[in-house]
Amino acid sequence: PTVIDLKNNLIRGIRKASDFLMALQLTGAFKRDALPNLQARLPAVVIGGGLTGVDTATELMAYYPIQVEKSLERYEALVKAHGTAAVRAQYDAEELEQLDEFCAHGAAIRAEREAAAREGRLPAFVPLLRQWGGVTLAYRKRMVDSPAYRLNHEEVVKALEEGITFAENLNPLEALQDGYGAVSALVFAREGADGDAATLTLPARTVLVAAGTAPNVISEKEAPGTFQLDSRKKFFQSHRAEKGPDGRLTVVPDAKGFFTSYNRDGRFVSYYGDNHPRYAGNVVKAMASAKDGFPKVVQVFADDLKALDAEAQPARDRQWASLLSTLDREFNAVVEDVIRLTPTIVEVIVRAPAAARHFEPGQFYRLQNYEAVARSSNGIPLLMEGIALTGAWVDKSQGLLSLIALELGVSSRLVAYLKKGEPVVVMGPTGAPTEIPTDENVLLLGGGLGNAVLFSIAKAMRNNGNRVLYIAGYKKGEDLFKREEIEDATDQVIWSTDTGAEIAPGRPQDAHFRGNIVQAMLAYHAGECGTPLIPLESIDRIIAIGSDRMMAAVKAARHGALAPYLKKSHVGIGSINSPMQCMMKEVCAQCLQKHVDPVTGKETFIFSCFNQDQELDHVDFPNLAARLRQNTVQEKLSVQWLEELLRREPHPHV
Repeated sequence: PTVIDLKNNLIRGIRKASDFLMALQLTGAFKRDALPNLQARLPAVVIGGGLTGVDTATELMAYYPIQVEKSLERYEALVKAHGTAAVRAQYDAEELEQLDEFCAHGAAIRAEREAAAREGRLPAFVPLLRQWGGVTLAYRKRMVDSPAYRLNHEEVVKALEEGITFAENLNPLEALQDGYGAVSALVFAREGADGDAATLTLPARTVLVAAGTAPNVISEKEAPGTFQLDSRKKFFQSHRAEKGPDGRLTVVPDAKGFFTSYNRDGRFVSYYGDNHPRYAGNVVKAMASAKDGFPKVVQVFADDLKALDAEAQPARDRQWASLLSTLDREFNAVVEDVIRLTPTIVEVIVRAPAAARHFEPGQFYRLQNYEAVARSSNGIPLLMEGIALTGAWVDKSQGLLSLIALELGVSSRLVAYLKKGEPVVVMGPTGAPTEIPTDENVLLLGGGLGNAVLFSIAKAMRNNGNRVLYIAGYKKGEDLFKREEIEDATDQVIWSTDTGAEIAPGRPQDAHFRGNIVQAMLAYHAGECGTPLIPLESIDRIIAIGSDRMMAAVKAARHGALAPYLKKSHVGIGSINSPMQCMMKEVCAQCLQKHVDPVTGKETFIFSCFNQDQELDHVDFPNLAARLRQNTVQEKLSVQWLEELLRREPHPHV
């Protein structure tokens, strides 16, 4: 998705349309009994003039009544069970404002639905939605110039009938913030206007950007030289497949072709849709690309098909059965075991041979259960959103993969309810492998669940000839897990705890410190944790993995309290836990992370699911913290609702 030039871009409340649409459909958030969360407020503004923008506006109009009714129903049930004070105690002042807004709107929707039933008519929600601000589609040109109107004017007509507003000649300039840092309005330049009327401010509590897309050539970024790009360096270069002088198939440039330049051992890569220069732009063209392109793929296999046709049916059946067996064995993921490591941390071991075999330290996976086999509670399926989990360890020979989850929201809590033998969705590995240098002194900083990410990284560092100092931080000593794995992969460990039991060192060179990670680093330098085997002034690389607050504190300390004791040339890396959804690298854009160049102040946005390891000095941590709060009202309500559903059921023994 295109990132537009907008002041205060991606503050809380601003999302990409692709992010919203995928969250709506992929997680099932539109269902009345769904546990996944998708939070939107009115008034809403959709920026764009294409079919995706129209689709986004109408979907939001349809979803909002469901969202607020669902919120009201759950809130009322929780208040009835536990009392108003207990339910509301979970929220801060900003969240209470939004919760009350959702409940008030939900009550109005309910009343209209009941009135319509009494009067024998369809509910009229549009007047209510418009009263609350409605949904406006803002386009920089006239409606008749918009791609949506030119490609399918009937869809624009129907969208207007459904209640959206189309605002013409508006070019977005700036997002205004409320006292909490969330979007409150958008300032537009009025194209063609002069004087005082040159700008227009529209109130907006939700902003969804549908400003077009760029071809996804991420595979060439990851492995430069694998694919030829066109002269604009924008699309893959188109090729056709044909037989060369030696009778073998090869690929040659052809603007009408459906193959990339890839040709390894007679294997090609075809491409379609928005990635193809002749078919980019809309879903109708994308379908046409498949229709036009599949015969070209069939031609590649013409000789194989002739040979197959010549074989007896039993032989063909055996080949087909063998192929299906291989696909099932390699790509079907099944839960092998679920192990509780601490009161709030669960490990799930999955048999997923292909996913395990391709893992490299630092990468992560997307885990989700299937609705068809998910456990139900009171008739409600306990369906997870796709969640990002790090591969703690893999056994490539056995096809086993360990994923560790911290129980915070609904989906992470549902990991504990997976059953041995249950099929699950495991996508990945994704993200970029952590850079593993040689012959360096490396400081690893782990906070809470971040320590699980560092197991494989620490081991790879040691195996590559690096010396590893590890400061492992926990809120309480009781949160410690996988101690042996940490010790086996490090030269020295400082256990840092805020409260609870102290972690007794298991080796002579290790120590325990009471305090946070930054304080532990200062104490280590001062010799308060025993003899520093790897002095801070010798550290070449710091990798911090933990909460956004922990990594922000490390970033600040490197230029403050710790600055006198660190090499000026050291590298500081953080594994950024921005919100993630598809995790397919530059597709849905939920993972967009704001960077600010520390020298020039220039702002850029990168996709964290493409590369989660980012330079600490460039990461805008306040922006990250704000984006992590984009669904908190619904998240907290859903957690309480899940607990209520399970209140009278025994917790699974794991």
